[in-house]
Amino acid sequence: MSQITIQCRLVASESSRHQLWKLMAELNTPLINELLHQVNQHPEFETWRQKSKHPNSVVKELCQPLRTDPRFIGQPGRFYDSAIALVNYIYKSWFALMKRSQFQLEGKNRWLEMLNSDVELVESSGVSLDSLRTKAAEILVQFAPLNTAETESTNVKKAKKRKKVQNSDSDRNLSKNLFETYRNTEDNLTRCAISYLLKNGCKINEKEEDAKKFAQRRRKLEIQIERLREQLETRIPKGRDLTSAKWLETLVVATHNVPTNEAEAKSWQDSLLRQSSKVPFPVAYETNEDMTWFKNQFGRICVKFNGLSEHSFQVYCDSRQLHWFKRFLEDQQIKKNSKNQHSSSLFTLRSGRIAWQEEEGKGDLWKVNHLTLYCSVDTRLWTTEGTNQVREEKAEEIAKTITNTKAKGDLNEKQQAHIKRKNSTLDRINNPFPRPTKPLYKGQSHILVGVSLGLEKPATVAIVDGTTGKVLTYSSIRQLLGENYKLLNRQRQQKHYLSHQRQVAQTLAAPNQFGESELGEYIDRLLAKEIIAIAQTYSAGSIVLPKLDNMREQVQSEIQAKAEQKSELLEVQKQYAKQYRVSVHQWSYGRLISIVQSQAAKTGIVIEESKQPIRGSPQEKAKELAIAAYYSRKIN
Repeated sequence: MSQITIQCRLVASESSRHQLWKLMAELNTPLINELLHQVNQHPEFETWRQKSKHPNSVVKELCQPLRTDPRFIGQPGRFYDSAIALVNYIYKSWFALMKRSQFQLEGKNRWLEMLNSDVELVESSGVSLDSLRTKAAEILVQFAPLNTAETESTNVKKAKKRKKVQNSDSDRNLSKNLFETYRNTEDNLTRCAISYLLKNGCKINEKEEDAKKFAQRRRKLEIQIERLREQLETRIPKGRDLTSAKWLETLVVATHNVPTNEAEAKSWQDSLLRQSSKVPFPVAYETNEDMTWFKNQFGRICVKFNGLSEHSFQVYCDSRQLHWFKRFLEDQQIKKNSKNQHSSSLFTLRSGRIAWQEEEGKGDLWKVNHLTLYCSVDTRLWTTEGTNQVREEKAEEIAKTITNTKAKGDLNEKQQAHIKRKNSTLDRINNPFPRPTKPLYKGQSHILVGVSLGLEKPATVAIVDGTTGKVLTYSSIRQLLGENYKLLNRQRQQKHYLSHQRQVAQTLAAPNQFGESELGEYIDRLLAKEIIAIAQTYSAGSIVLPKLDNMREQVQSEIQAKAEQKSELLEVQKQYAKQYRVSVHQWSYGRLISIVQSQAAKTGIVIEESKQPIRGSPQEKAKELAIAAYYSRKIN
């Protein structure tokens, strides 16, 4: 993806800020809240919930009568379009989360059905416990050759220190095969034997089962299922309560009434403890011509927005991003001076979004909070070479559209007008903007940079030749940071201190929202800069980043692997894992990935994603990540 997001602060007169706040807080945000409510009250909502998607046209249809509603009337047209787009995005994300939670719930329900005590398994199978263990041993022997073949493919040649990690990988493959066999078999004894193996970590347990510990284990799983069900039932998008009316209403109800049950009491508590945003929803301008750029009498770049033409906003930004805003102004001036002979589809700016940034202070909200503009830009359109690349892509797409339309035959007036507009766009696209010249980055597609993420070592890099599977070099977190490695320890000490302060504050029932320094973000930028530099040094075709959907499991597996290396005793492992979590804090992996993606887009390096292996050293994970991404190209 070659698009990045830059931002600036917008400064305007008090009347302009007041007017914009009224439009966004008193009209647009209530409109979005109403649309969110109407969508979840729609007769087809449960059907959409089961399908994990909703028709985008529904939100537009629901918004149409609200345009004339006295509560929401008087907004610019772009504000209504922004509300529709935002509600569609919110529900698209929500349905995706619900789909994942539903998948987890189904998996845990299947495991709950399988998880039975030894007494229950003996009763269900109709054989003795020794016979059940014998059958389980036979199943283990049956899967041993298959499991050995799978683990040999990893080609691990490390020392004794990693044997337990390798055994964990083997157990994971075995568990997968056992679950699949359980689903496919109808034999009751085999199912009971597989259940016995799975609950004992794919091993034969010669000791007598502790009934109390088993009951706790089963209850823990039941609680997880209850929480997932509760999330699926109650977590519906509710919007933003800027006036705190719902909070006050709940407070009055909770003060003058006694809850009928625990569920009602919990709902009141959740509502009172929920911290809603104090700023309105942002407004998106999806097209670059919705923003008009100019300079004021002092030479400062300013912007006006479609529907708010009587209000102008001055741009205040970092010097590192100033050249982008100068380019926005140049693009519009070139098109205007050429009498629209240039196409806005080649503007460097792609879209924008106005948002209020919440600040601390007293007074009118439009004075306290800051106004921010987020701009999405295509980095390829900065240079002549990149612009030509984009122009060729768009020209090919337009030509294909025209050909498909003409192939229908007997075109009506609307279709003919559509073809005429496309031809006009094609002519304007072929009239390029003046751009600086800079050769495009050309990497070797078979050279990949795998970046693994972890708890102790936030990032580890492996440069891999995809054709041979060989590693050209590794870079540890210490090598990536170099002289700045000491900053990593300082960051961890800060997080440890803040965690302690937060715990003390919670004990005293005091406010515990302690802000953190920007040291972590600075370290992420240093890491991203070095990863990009390494990719350029080896002419890598792409950087492979892990998907974050299984990051919690990644961290848990890393802690468990370290605990297993310390001792064979389960109690000692748990104690070590607890101490390790206290000493090493979670990293902001999403922020690191976002910065790497942004830096790679500026350079022109392709970003790929793959699922990071659960087990193995950071170097092995980075290597496997790159190889998996390389072979996934062939499959796709």
